[in-house]
Amino acid sequence: MDDPHYLSGLQLTGRRVVMFGGGTVAQRRLPRLISAGARVELVSPHTTPSVQGMVDAGELVWHERRYTEGDLRDAWYALACTNDPEVNAAICAEAERERVFCVRADEGESGSAVTPASGRHGGLLFGVLSGGEPLRSAAVRDSMLDGLHNGTIEDGRQPHPEGTLPGVALVGGGPGDPELITVRGRRLLARADVVVADRLAPRELLDELAPEVEIVDAAKIPYGRAASQDVINQTLIEKAKEGKFVVRLKGGDPYLFGRGFEEVLACVEAGVPVTMVPGITSAFAVPAVADVPVTHRGVAHEVVVVSGHVAPGDDRSLVDWELLARLRGTIVLMMGVERLPQFAKALLDGGRPADTPVAIVEDGTMRTQRTLRSTLDTVVTDAAASGVRPPAVIVIGPVAGLAPERP
Repeated sequence: MDDPHYLSGLQLTGRRVVMFGGGTVAQRRLPRLISAGARVELVSPHTTPSVQGMVDAGELVWHERRYTEGDLRDAWYALACTNDPEVNAAICAEAERERVFCVRADEGESGSAVTPASGRHGGLLFGVLSGGEPLRSAAVRDSMLDGLHNGTIEDGRQPHPEGTLPGVALVGGGPGDPELITVRGRRLLARADVVVADRLAPRELLDELAPEVEIVDAAKIPYGRAASQDVINQTLIEKAKEGKFVVRLKGGDPYLFGRGFEEVLACVEAGVPVTMVPGITSAFAVPAVADVPVTHRGVAHEVVVVSGHVAPGDDRSLVDWELLARLRGTIVLMMGVERLPQFAKALLDGGRPADTPVAIVEDGTMRTQRTLRSTLDTVVTDAAASGVRPPAVIVIGPVAGLAPERP
């Protein structure tokens, strides 16, 4: 049977909305009500820690008690989400008398309103109802979002008005696995006219682009053929000024040793609008997928991420290696394979214990991922014997020795 409800978008900004019950249902529903600008009041003797956090942040008002007749006076919308069916029924009965639309969480068809499975995409907000089949609604919602994100469903976005620049989006693609790009990053990528891609950006994502999308290879291959930063900056600016929407797709996070801010500065100076979309950084994600937590209670209270682009003792180095050697926490060394002997020696000379665990993760999150586990005094020999090659993330510290034995 077709769903009989009438879908309508409620303008709740500044209007009183009452939520009854502070459990997990409220925990799911409250964020969207808050983001809609509703003046939310919660009536419940108890809350989950997450709901309590919203209260502590001043996002809603909590009345620490059970439902009382008259709670819906002057309300615009209500949600009966307690764990007591009789209380929920009483709330809905008062809502009917007060002509307040009310959602009943435990028995949806008994309320005067239902909550759709909703999704957001590029300024769109849509909801799905399926006549009391919430799993079906959620499945259709998720399929719609996937299609909008990857461009297989047209979002109807109008082209930029004549005389305006679409601009540049600086998108962090994550550590390598194409599924680890952010939702926003994938959405903007689907809109691109031009994609300027790094070598470490998730390359499978390029195959999803429409045939007419121009792809510019901006690969910075370490110690080999490379596009200069000035050329990349100029490419972004020129393509944007041609009226094209340009996505600069980078691996990891653009601001962690990715020269992303240089590109932002260049675009701003040239008068080109630029948007920054952070990415999941390889510095933390790659160790994580290899069972190396960069922090662990009672083991490491500090993490230092270090660029291995310049060796210790080099006049260009901005790193205090003697200070790093005295730290007891975790060192995450990026781009450090080529100069691993110098880095290991600097830490040993500075007093870091020789038996300090080290983990080297190559091609993190990819099918070819592999991990080498060693110690600071033997890692150079072990890495050479194993043929370790970049890209790899090197983790130095006690956390590198915590990996459990997996079956």
